[in-house]
Amino acid sequence: QVQLVESGGGLVQSGGSLRLTCAASGPLFRFLAMAWYRQAPGKKREFVAQINYGGSTEYADSVKGRFAISRDNDKSELYLQMNSLKPEDTAIYYCRGGSNTYYWGQGTQVTVSS
Repeated sequence: QVQLVESGGGLVQSGGSLRLTCAASGPLFRFLAMAWYRQAPGKKREFVAQINYGGSTEYADSVKGRFAISRDNDKSELYLQMNSLKPEDTAIYYCRGGSNTYYWGQGTQVTVSS
């Protein structure tokens, strides 16, 4: 069992930056593929970025060049550095771990004002 807890969300102006953290419990973190998803009001949850246990990354086209996903296996933490934020980035951001069985955090709210 893996528990995930996100933090770092908040209110920021357009063009600003935020860094999200997802803290994981248990010894399995380093073996898990990890990802960030987000869900805006009235919309489906969508993929943002992922990083596998080897460090390879993938990004949604909408965040390429602005967001960076990283992980610290020694700390069992996942990060999402978000730069040049836009109002359309406003959403609840969730971290997800796993490949066949998925673990989700409770989410952290990111609000970008114009």
